[in-house]
Amino acid sequence: MKEYKTITEISGPLVFAEVDEPVGYDEIVEIETPDGTTKRGQVLETSEGLVAIQVFEGTDGINRDASVKFIGETLQMPVTEDLLGRVLDGSGRPIDDGPDIVPEERRPIVGEAINPYSREYPEEFIQTGVSGIDGMNTLVRGQKLPIFSSSGLPHNELALQIARQATVPEEEEGDDEEGSEFAVIFGAMGITAEEANEFMEDFERTGALERSVVFMNLADDPAVERTVTPRLALTTAEYLAFDKGYHVLVILTDMTNYCEALREIGAAREEVPGRRGYPGYMYTNLATIYERAGRIKGEDGSITQIPILTMPSNDITHPIPDLTGYITEGQIIVDPDLNSKGVEPPINVLPSLSRLMDDGIGEGLTRGDHGDVSDQLYAAYAEGEDLRDLVNIVGREALSERDNKFLDFAERFEREFVEQGFDANRDIEETLEVGWDLLSMLPKQELNRIGEEYIEEYYQDEEAEAVTADD
Repeated sequence: MKEYKTITEISGPLVFAEVDEPVGYDEIVEIETPDGTTKRGQVLETSEGLVAIQVFEGTDGINRDASVKFIGETLQMPVTEDLLGRVLDGSGRPIDDGPDIVPEERRPIVGEAINPYSREYPEEFIQTGVSGIDGMNTLVRGQKLPIFSSSGLPHNELALQIARQATVPEEEEGDDEEGSEFAVIFGAMGITAEEANEFMEDFERTGALERSVVFMNLADDPAVERTVTPRLALTTAEYLAFDKGYHVLVILTDMTNYCEALREIGAAREEVPGRRGYPGYMYTNLATIYERAGRIKGEDGSITQIPILTMPSNDITHPIPDLTGYITEGQIIVDPDLNSKGVEPPINVLPSLSRLMDDGIGEGLTRGDHGDVSDQLYAAYAEGEDLRDLVNIVGREALSERDNKFLDFAERFEREFVEQGFDANRDIEETLEVGWDLLSMLPKQELNRIGEEYIEEYYQDEEAEAVTADD
């Protein structure tokens, strides 16, 4: 360990220092201020004779009299199964007044994407208990499925609902007991103290904290810390999944705050900006996070990611959702119009998509063929939405009886299928039962995406039921 007092410049969250020997990229640095305070940082850029250091705790109090020590190793996360039930800050230190963490080992947080050759294709259904996801945009074990939201929408409530309800309903033959355990890693970046309190109250009230590890980076914490929070969370997830056999669900919120931190650091480094001022390497940077989800051949565990991001001005073409959509396997859209109607959770199933859904659903588990029922619900709701636009022009009286049934279907679909509240936990059987109840509003001849054998078994003929009741 070598100590320098050669700081030449301080710019935002960055400190520049002269060195007389090579320094490793991502190496951890300790900076001792003149008043005796020690702050941690990380080498962001290194060249001959000069290094740029990003300081996790902010640069307040650092001046040219401060000393810089290079530790000789990268940032590491202490991992152990005892992390379950613990709350840590954004740099991995306990903040829950619990005992010190005694790690089984320490692992570099940089990590790497799973080798495509070693990947196991995601095919197992994860039940979130949310009909708008399970029924229409199914989450699959090992998938990365982001939630696209906007400021002021209840994406935090949806995230908490998924965190406490998510389960793997059925295991493949041969999975052992350890491999069937489920854990949640919750990484919060740039959230307010009020939001943090809401998260913790919900985790403690529902008991979800017992199977969770929570990382909290608050809005008044240094922005630089946000760049390491998701990597600490994923390093913990990889340990639990591939060393301990857990099925791990990683929820990261809010990725927009993470990208804003990248932009702040890029501006301090005086980099040439890309789209809307974000770094040109943001796509690659996000990929280093998202691609750490998946399954590995021969391993029981898995990592499933649900990143949450707020789209500035609800603009889905903004660089953050745009690049996220390229890397991930679909998206869940939280809709402001449905939210204004009081629908909870306000998931708009029409622009939402799960690209791996077809591989995680099918016959046998549920009421009929899950995919066919989903396709039929989607088609009927889409037609009802189109007719709403027509009603604004010609009025409802000008529509046929058939069209009015589709209009009624769209209204009931939002109020009975999508709407369930943030405390309701529907299993997949209940979700599809609600779907069949709605499809029974429509004439049988309109159900052209479902096999006849399923229609005969599950279609609820109201007229036949009425006759039976009269008899």
